Amino acid sequence: MTQVATRLKGKLLDDLKLIESEEKTDRATVLRKLIAIGISHWKLEHALKLYLNRKATTWKAAEIAGLSLYEFIDVLRSRRIHAQYMIEDLEEDLRRLVE
Repeated sequence: MTQVATRLKGKLLDDLKLIESEEKTDRATVLRKLIAIGISHWKLEHALKLYLNRKATTWKAAEIAGLSLYEFIDVLRSRRIHAQYMIEDLEEDLRRLVE
């Protein structure tokens, strides 16, 4: 495990203390949990951006987001993003079916 340090002040530090209190756990655990949530959020948003810009197929975007294909499709539905099923998607679907 690698140690990472950062400085926090003001509202951010107050919010962190509140979360520690509510979660009844130590600061390191809270920070690890929040970083994991933040990374998951970033990966999903990045995957959606690539998908919307047609730089990633549905399968690839789901993989980038760390989700199953069905979970990613649910995200698309919940955000009212229309499917952009392209020939590349079909080819990738067929490849994955034979794997």
